[in-house]
Amino acid sequence: MGNEIKNMKNVKSNLVKFIAALALAFAAVVAVQTITNNNNSSVQTVQAAKSSAEKAAKRWIAMRESGGSYYARNGSCYGKYQLSIGYLGGDLSPKNQERVADRYVYGRYGSWVNAKRFWLAHHWY
Repeated sequence: MGNEIKNMKNVKSNLVKFIAALALAFAAVVAVQTITNNNNSSVQTVQAAKSSAEKAAKRWIAMRESGGSYYARNGSCYGKYQLSIGYLGGDLSPKNQERVADRYVYGRYGSWVNAKRFWLAHHWY
């Protein structure tokens, strides 16, 4: 009877370890999928920004917000798209401004064209 209890404890222990390993593997797969999806959405964002209407709307907003200057400042807003400095995460470079502006606009409006429509109605985006 003592061996049976010992064997059952071993089976239980192995089952718990297996479930923990399975949960860890699942978490890893979810993390990889999240990273892949973020990379794919960045690619889609870049592809969408290449259309002439998107480029024109983006350029139009930049001209209204900063005159097209990456160094324009208005209170806590900075750069070509007058983004909150907090959004830029301490990196004020033109490359980061472009990346953050695209993420912001595509996340909030779905496109630069939609952001321009909003700007026309509200005089901000």
